[in-house]
Amino acid sequence: MERLMLRESGERCPEEREHIDMDHFRDVLGRFASGVTVVAAADEDGTPAGLACQSFASLSLDPPLVLVCVGRTSSSWPKVEAAGRFGISVLAEDQQAVCAALGRRGGDKFAGVSWSLSRNGAVRIDGALAHIDCAVREVVEAGDHYVVIARVLELAAREDGNPLLYFRSDFARGVFR
Repeated sequence: MERLMLRESGERCPEEREHIDMDHFRDVLGRFASGVTVVAAADEDGTPAGLACQSFASLSLDPPLVLVCVGRTSSSWPKVEAAGRFGISVLAEDQQAVCAALGRRGGDKFAGVSWSLSRNGAVRIDGALAHIDCAVREVVEAGDHYVVIARVLELAAREDGNPLLYFRSDFARGVFR
């Protein structure tokens, strides 16, 4: 297995520039069902900033780390990063409207979205299946995204409910025991 080699500038090395059709890439990778999260923080005045994110994963148990991938063109991410701490809310299947609100560009994304601040200063979306309070540990540029590695500070979860899923460019439902 070969490692991806990046120059210090973040540019891909010439051998990494093979052409892959972007539409085909999206279509093929869209067959991987994922959950949907909200990544959000509040500034010093308590004003929330956040974004919908389906690129989320656990990274390490010891120390407890997670990662999220955020588009480099996001206007919300710089505000979240500046806070230093943020919350990840795993959305429930009835929270498509929350995803739509946090997934749009500009405006007050939190208008009509019920949320609270945790004791760690993380924004938590009410009704979410789980909440993960985090502190930014490292941000790495990777193509057109940032890979954000964060230390987990606190966890909370509901015992009931099903996740909001995203599959083939649309929301989906799963059957779970």
